[in-house]
Amino acid sequence: MKLPIIKHITNFIEENDQDYVIETIETLESLTEVSSLKDEELDVLGEVISNLYGALEVDKMIKEGTPKKEALNAFMKRVLGSIDT
Repeated sequence: MKLPIIKHITNFIEENDQDYVIETIETLESLTEVSSLKDEELDVLGEVISNLYGALEVDKMIKEGTPKKEALNAFMKRVLGSIDT
């Protein structure tokens, strides 16, 4: 996951609506079922999907009252913590 991408998508959600992101996730997840995709292409789709889900999590924290910068940092710490385990 990349923090700048998650931050950008979070800004997009604030300016538009999270429904766009949810529909994008659904579309990309559907694309992963194409049998002719190469592993590298699946990896890219997976990374994009992960960033979109991350932005939704950050948006949820912001809506619960966490300042944006703090929400972004908390989310990335949680991600990095799960990688270390």
